[in-house]
Amino acid sequence: MGNFLKLLIGGIFAFGAAYYASIIAGDNPNGIFLVIATLFGAYMAMNIGANDVANNVGPAVGAKALTITQAIIIAAIFEAAGALIAGGDVVGTIKKGIISPTAFGNDVMIFVYAMSAALLAAALWLNLATYLKAPVSTTHSIVGGVMGAGIAAGGFGIVSWPTMGKIAASWVISPILGGLIAATFLYIIKKSIIFKENKIEAAKKVVPILVAVMATAFITYLTLKGLKHIWKDLTTTLSFLPNTKKPTIGVGLTFGLIGGVVTYLIVKPRVIKRVSSLTNSREDLNKLFTIPLIFAAALLSFAHGANDVANAVGPLAAVNDAIMNLTISKKAAIPLWVMAVGGIGIAIGLALFGPRLIKTVGSEITELDQMRAFSIMMAAAITVVIASQLGLPVSSTHIAVGAVFGVGFLREWLDSKKVTEARERLLKEQKRLEELKKTLKNCTNEDAAKKLALIEEVKKQKKVVKKLKKAIKENYVKRGLVKKIIAAWIITVPAAAILSGLIFFIIKGVSL
Repeated sequence: MGNFLKLLIGGIFAFGAAYYASIIAGDNPNGIFLVIATLFGAYMAMNIGANDVANNVGPAVGAKALTITQAIIIAAIFEAAGALIAGGDVVGTIKKGIISPTAFGNDVMIFVYAMSAALLAAALWLNLATYLKAPVSTTHSIVGGVMGAGIAAGGFGIVSWPTMGKIAASWVISPILGGLIAATFLYIIKKSIIFKENKIEAAKKVVPILVAVMATAFITYLTLKGLKHIWKDLTTTLSFLPNTKKPTIGVGLTFGLIGGVVTYLIVKPRVIKRVSSLTNSREDLNKLFTIPLIFAAALLSFAHGANDVANAVGPLAAVNDAIMNLTISKKAAIPLWVMAVGGIGIAIGLALFGPRLIKTVGSEITELDQMRAFSIMMAAAITVVIASQLGLPVSSTHIAVGAVFGVGFLREWLDSKKVTEARERLLKEQKRLEELKKTLKNCTNEDAAKKLALIEEVKKQKKVVKKLKKAIKENYVKRGLVKKIIAAWIITVPAAAILSGLIFFIIKGVSL
C-alpha cells in the first residue's frame, strides 16, 4: 500500500470522526473546539497504533511466530476489543495528576485549549518518533503535552514536580527491570533446556512449567490492568467477586494461579506428544514456544487497548465534558463515540503504519527466536505486575524494549568467548585476503591458469570474511539503535512539552 493511500485512509478516519463530533456538538457555540479536539484525538490514536503497539507484537514477529500481517490482524482486533470492552466509562481528565484541573481556575476554554494542544503535540512527537524508528512511551508523550500546555496556561508553579520526578525515574527503572527479568528467563531456558545433552527430555519437564508461569503472569496482569476500569460492573454482576474499587493483587494472583494450574494440565500432555516428532536441536524446540507467543501478543494487545486508550481519549473526553457541561472536572465520562475514536484509531494506525516499528522491535535491535521472544513477553507482563504493586513508575514501552536489550546483552555475554575467537579468526582471514589480492596483482598475464585459480580463491576468501563479519555482528545488540532509542526516551517529555506550549499559544491567539 502506497504512502498516499495510507494517508488518505487515515485522513478519512480522522475527518469522519471530526464530522461525527460536529453532529454531537450541535448548536453549542464552542462546538468547533470539540471538532478540532476530535481531529487531534483521532490523529493521536493512530500514532499510538503506529508506535506503541509494536511492543506487544514485535517480538513474536521477529521470532517468526507470526507474520506481520497476522500480527497486525491479531493486535488490531484485541486492541480495539480492549478499548471498547474494558476501557472503562470514566477517565481522569489530566493524565497522572501532573496538573490539578483547579489550576485553570474556572476558565473552561483555557482548559479546552490546553487539552487540545496536548493531544496534537503528543501526536506530532509520536509521528516523528515512528518516522525515526524509535519506540517511545505514549504515556510520556501525553504527559509532556499536558505539562507544556499547563505551563503555557498558568506558569511553572501549576506542575506537580514530584510527580514529574517519578515519571522521569521510570526512564531508568522500566528498561532495567524489563531487561533483567527477560535475561533471567532466557538464562533459565538455556540452562534447563538448551545446555542439556538430552534437550527433548528437558523440554518435556520444563516447557509446561514455563508456559504455566506465563499464563499465571498474564492472567494476573490482565486482571490488574485490563479489568480495572470495569471491575465495579463485574462485581455487581458476579457477586462472588470481592467488592473493591479495582482488582487487588490477591485477586489477580488467585486468578493467575488457577489459570496457571489449568494451563499446565492442558499443556503437559500436548508438549509430550509434540516433542516426539522433534529432533534434539534448538531450532526444533523453538517450535514449542510459538503458540504461547501468539496468546501473549493477543493478551498484551487487549490489556494495552484497555489501559492505554486513555492516552488518546482522556484529553478528548475532558474537552467533551468541559464544552458540554461548561465545567472543569477531575474525572470525565467517556461517551461510546469517544472510546470508538480511540479504539478504532489505534487499530487503523497499527494496520497502516505499524510495520515500521514492529520490524525495529522484532528484528533490528537484536536477533530473536521464539525462546528469546518468549522471555521478552514474560518480562513485559511480570514487570508491570511487580512495579504496580511496589508503586514504581514504569512505562510498558520502556519495559518491552528494555527486555529486548536484556536478551541481546545476555546473548552477547554468553557468547563473548565465541565472539572473541571469531574476531581473532576474522583478522587472520582478512590478512590472508590481502595477501591473496597482493599475489594476484603481481601475477603475470602469461601464467593464466594460476591467475584464474587466484581469482577464484580471492572470491572464496571474500565470502569467508563476509560470513565471519556477519556472525560477529549478529551476536551484538545494535549500539547505534540503542543510543537513538534512549535519546528519544529522554527527550520525549520536554519535546512534547515545548510543542504543546507553542500550539497552546497558537490556538489561544487564533481564538481571540
